[in-house]
Amino acid sequence: MEETLKLLVVDDDEIDRMAVRRALTEAGVPMELSEVSDSNDAFSALNTSSYDCVFLDYRLPLQDGLTLIKQLRSSKIKVPLVVLTDQGDEEIAVQLIKAGATDYLSKSRISPENLAQVLRSAIRVYWAEMQATLAQEELILKIQQLEKQQQHIQIQNFKLSETSQLKSHFLATMSHELRTPMNAIIGFSQILLRPKFGQLTHQQTDMVERILNNGKHLLMLLNEVLDFSKLEVGRLDLKAERFDLSKIINLVVGEMRSLADAKKLSLFVQTDLQNPFVVNDPVRIKQILINLLSNAIKFTESGEIWVEVQELPANRVTIIVRDTGIGIASKDFKRIFEAFIQVDQSITRKYPGTGLGLAIVDSLVRMMGGKIFLESKLGIGSMFKIELPRQIPLTNVADDPPTPLNEEGIFYSAKNSHQSSQSRQASIRYPKFKI
Repeated sequence: MEETLKLLVVDDDEIDRMAVRRALTEAGVPMELSEVSDSNDAFSALNTSSYDCVFLDYRLPLQDGLTLIKQLRSSKIKVPLVVLTDQGDEEIAVQLIKAGATDYLSKSRISPENLAQVLRSAIRVYWAEMQATLAQEELILKIQQLEKQQQHIQIQNFKLSETSQLKSHFLATMSHELRTPMNAIIGFSQILLRPKFGQLTHQQTDMVERILNNGKHLLMLLNEVLDFSKLEVGRLDLKAERFDLSKIINLVVGEMRSLADAKKLSLFVQTDLQNPFVVNDPVRIKQILINLLSNAIKFTESGEIWVEVQELPANRVTIIVRDTGIGIASKDFKRIFEAFIQVDQSITRKYPGTGLGLAIVDSLVRMMGGKIFLESKLGIGSMFKIELPRQIPLTNVADDPPTPLNEEGIFYSAKNSHQSSQSRQASIRYPKFKI
């Protein structure tokens, strides 16, 4: 030991104190040794000075070593303590160590070698305990800091959620307020185009038709914002009814065919359903298909667009919309389903829109308990495939749900139906593109 150790011997027997001093000296311990004869002096010395180790006699006048150890610990005085016991006091030594002593040594075994070894061991144990305590305190401090950060994050999340709700309410209110005058503009434009209200010149007709078309376009954008704001706050409900899916598909394709014809695009429909009847919200099914078809037409400059409807196992159906358009890079697959996101975000972008169409489609498909798949390659085309149950999950239906359908389209009791929790969990998958 190179450093000079500051040691304290507490013993009322001068001979015992001398034995400790002689053994430490003979062991070559560099030290500054202090001696006291009772517990009061020992407590006073430890309360005013710091020591590297204390040799403490168990049997002291006024109070024993156990009481002094407890007094030191209650006063937060920490120091390595080696208790010197008489022969046969091993049980007492165990109690002393439990109370806070570092080690013990029988007075009959005091020798330079034994005392130096016990001193060295006591200091090492003490510093190991101090390091462990320090590490524990640092860990507790870090945990407290993490808890504070977590509370701060929770508060921030609450504020963000509150702000998001306010935004959604604002969008819903503004969209609703704007729809009223927009419907009036569309209505009066349609009236002006009727022959019974008077013939318009070619130039006037062209201007009114532009007003009508732009009004319809603005109304569509407003409806998208309104639907999205309702989806965000959970106020958009599905209204289930039994209907012919093939008729809805053909109706939407008929409405969109003029847009495809204007760009000289071929539009094909293939329906392969043994049972065309499903239980779902026909308005929202139509909305999903319109969004997918309008995107396919918008982003396809030449070529073809296909709409396919097929049977799937487990009482499910799939709707597929494929095109030969510009395609989507794989890095943008997830982004296009985010609200207000378009691949081209510049103000000079070629293709206009709110960026809400696919976000609404994604939300509606998940509400229906379905899945949406995307396959695409730049310059080749894209395919959106939607898989839906023949009956939407009852938890997402606003009104009283109708009786479910079996695979043959026959009604059966809901109590006999079964749908696993996994089928209710909608997911988006992005497999590799195959053409």
